[in-house]
Amino acid sequence: MSLLTVEGLNTYYGDSHILFDLSMRVEAHEVVALLGRNGAGKTTTLRSLMGVITPKSGSIRLEGEAIEGLPPFVIARRGVQLVPEDRRIFGSLNVEENLELAMITAPGHWPLARIYETFPALAERRRSRGTDLSGGEQQMLAIARALVRAPKIILLDEPFEGLAPIIVRNLMEVCRSLAAQGQTIVIVEQNVVAAMAIAQRAYIINNGHIVYDGTVADLKSAHDVMTRYLGV
Repeated sequence: MSLLTVEGLNTYYGDSHILFDLSMRVEAHEVVALLGRNGAGKTTTLRSLMGVITPKSGSIRLEGEAIEGLPPFVIARRGVQLVPEDRRIFGSLNVEENLELAMITAPGHWPLARIYETFPALAERRRSRGTDLSGGEQQMLAIARALVRAPKIILLDEPFEGLAPIIVRNLMEVCRSLAAQGQTIVIVEQNVVAAMAIAQRAYIINNGHIVYDGTVADLKSAHDVMTRYLGV
């Protein structure tokens, strides 16, 4: 049984049909990349999985249990965490307060020492307010805030967007380390090279339809698919 199974998902924004019979699976302890051009439906997929948007039809199962239609806070308690593209950290709280707030409702959580071992830069800035952090530090905090809740699966929406190359490399190493520790990750990322360097499997979504489902190794060899749907 897959950790996460999605079957026949149809999601709308008002009258606009965005996802069309979308199906995918995520196994425990793997990293899956969800790729596609802007507007293809990637973020909508993550929001549907998290319950931010309620799909009109289809099923989403976490460890075999249906979670579609549940509110986001219930899905979060079940073990799914979304790191949104806009991060949404609390700017008026310091780093440690952001982390402690996330821990309050978690059924289990990482000790802060493990977070600071994963993100040494946050240890140095633990008393700094969110608004005083750099973009890279804010992204680290957003990911750390999800990890502190010991999620079964973490959904990363454009984690590398707008960051300096050195910060991207650092975050990629963090993702690799998390994967080596068994953390299940779904990553949506416009930086195709970075995403494929982390993931074992990939889906490509185009106009709300899944058009590729396979290993990253096979995708690298499918030059026509890469060119047609990713422009690379």
